[in-house]
Amino acid sequence: MTHSAPHRNRLSGSTSPYLEQHAGNPVDWYPWGDEALRRAREEDRPILLSIGYSACHWCHVMARESFEDPDTAALMNRLFVNVKVDREERPDLDRVYQTAHQLLSGRPGGWPLTVFLAPDQTPFFAGTYFPARPIHGMPAFRQVLEQIDEAWRSQRDAIREQNASLREALANVENGPPGGAVPPAETIDAARTALAGRFDANVGGFGDAPKFPQPTVLNRLLRHYAMTARSGQPDREALHMACHTLRRMALGGIYDQVGGGFCRYSVDRYWMIPHFEKMLGDNGLLLAVFTDAWRATGDALYRRIARETAEWLLREMRHPEGGFFTALDADSKDGEGAFYLWTPEAVRSVLDEDAAELTELRFGLDERPNFEGRWHLHVHMTFSELAKRLRRPRAELVSQWTRARRALREARDTRPRPARDEKVLTAWNALVVTGLARTGRLLGEPPLVDAAATTLDFLHRALWRDGRLLASWRDGTARLPAYLDDHALLLEALLEQLQSRWDARWLFWAEALAELLITRFQDDDGAFRMTADDAEPLIHRPRPLADDAMPAGNGVAARVLARLGHLLGETRYLEAAERALAAASGAISHAPDAHASLVDALEEYHHPPETVLIKPPAAAEPADWLDAAEARYAPNRQVFVLPGETTAVGAITLTGSGAWICRGLRCLPPVGSPQALADALEHPE
Repeated sequence: MTHSAPHRNRLSGSTSPYLEQHAGNPVDWYPWGDEALRRAREEDRPILLSIGYSACHWCHVMARESFEDPDTAALMNRLFVNVKVDREERPDLDRVYQTAHQLLSGRPGGWPLTVFLAPDQTPFFAGTYFPARPIHGMPAFRQVLEQIDEAWRSQRDAIREQNASLREALANVENGPPGGAVPPAETIDAARTALAGRFDANVGGFGDAPKFPQPTVLNRLLRHYAMTARSGQPDREALHMACHTLRRMALGGIYDQVGGGFCRYSVDRYWMIPHFEKMLGDNGLLLAVFTDAWRATGDALYRRIARETAEWLLREMRHPEGGFFTALDADSKDGEGAFYLWTPEAVRSVLDEDAAELTELRFGLDERPNFEGRWHLHVHMTFSELAKRLRRPRAELVSQWTRARRALREARDTRPRPARDEKVLTAWNALVVTGLARTGRLLGEPPLVDAAATTLDFLHRALWRDGRLLASWRDGTARLPAYLDDHALLLEALLEQLQSRWDARWLFWAEALAELLITRFQDDDGAFRMTADDAEPLIHRPRPLADDAMPAGNGVAARVLARLGHLLGETRYLEAAERALAAASGAISHAPDAHASLVDALEEYHHPPETVLIKPPAAAEPADWLDAAEARYAPNRQVFVLPGETTAVGAITLTGSGAWICRGLRCLPPVGSPQALADALEHPE
């Protein structure tokens, strides 16, 4: 007796683990591409576009309920051309169709995103998760399929009319209010005021549940504090908003108290129960923000969280060749979040009596369980409170918890693990390089700088081809033309690594990326498009201005181009940054708090960054010069320690040794000692 091979559709062999998850579905899935689009046109059939990602819990639910069901799959195959997209590999498609969903439904989207397109790629109906059976006012997915088919056959003229209006609306909503002149400096204060209006003074963060970390906003507040401190009137309320949020997150369940690293968001207002997926990009951003919070305050909590997050990244997310994987799933085979949950009995099976008591009190395991009959760990008592309760020195308890944490992590590692998305994304790896390089330099951890360098080597080797950047890599295969975020975030990472360890290779690559940003991504009016001018044409070419979970590509591009321009004395880069700010001026002025990364660039336009070039004497210790240059938290300062053989950087000639300070494009005579450098930075003319 012979057995037929299991069904495998066109997603088999994809570089996306998410698409691979659906390769065995009875649905006749296509990846996005010419084959699917051509079939839709030739057969005059609508496209069912399903967008998700591998760590998405509700994507898994819809897959189990509908895409693995033979009857539902048969209906999909009969009525539609079915297309699966990984939103992490194709953020351009996700951006277009998430925006379309909001226009069509009047509500924010999410994942899974379910969109029905005419053969010309224009959407005429959109939703997110649809259940297998009607529930909570939502129709069953099969009902939706039949209703869409009926509408397609009987309401074609109305659909064509709606589609024409939608295309026009897409262009208007993405472009934002008209641009003009670069916004005034007062806009920076307006952003801070607007953020204060949304701040949750009780538990930190902005808005209600679900609560996202918003690292770009936290970075803006830290920068605002530093800017006002330079003027002699430090805005301590801005510092408090950032640090209160970071502290509550660090003590909450959104942070993995045993393994390190942050989950994507909290389902409640209090940071207690997360959505358990852990994303690389979020952690790269938060690594840098916690490091900066430590630099701004000296609070050891932020230093510890930065170190533990870096340790998690290197321990659990690193590819052997040097890149970093994309995400850990929310689910394991034992269910959502099961990998992270504890009971008092499980703790006591791992720890001795004293350590178990400390753990139970610290995390409230003597209180009611907080997640499906078990405990997801969040800090119930601080070490200072525990010292009073247990009448033991605080330092002794910290040391004991450090040992207990390691034992609990080793025990947890024996459990069924959440799946890991093992593709490597250029943009998210760039965020991690920035975080590792910055944390390694400012915390005095050279191995983190080493790790950042190894990742840059990998990205250059694997994803830089013939002078162009690619977006995604898996198992030796790189693909997809890189997006705006890839170029801008990688340029930022290169500048950060150059500050941590100078290597002329990275400066050359930074210049190449800057040229690509200007020639391939920047519009005539100055705004940057999400895709290059020679990328696959879509129904709309987004120009991301507002931040979401990631900083907006326009904001990052404007800031890092200006920084590179100041380093090299290259006015074309400065002019490109200025034109981007002018193009985005309407959007920034309308909602400055939604455009924090553009406000960062705006701050550096009005208050140009200090660039410090250090070439110590041959026998001198570079650390003394660095300590002088980085004596305080100064996010608008970039500091580079140069090899002795360096004779020039850009337009600056470096004769002899010392330190050169440039404010904007104006450079001071070199100073000859660390003390003179410190004095010049602290007492500018």
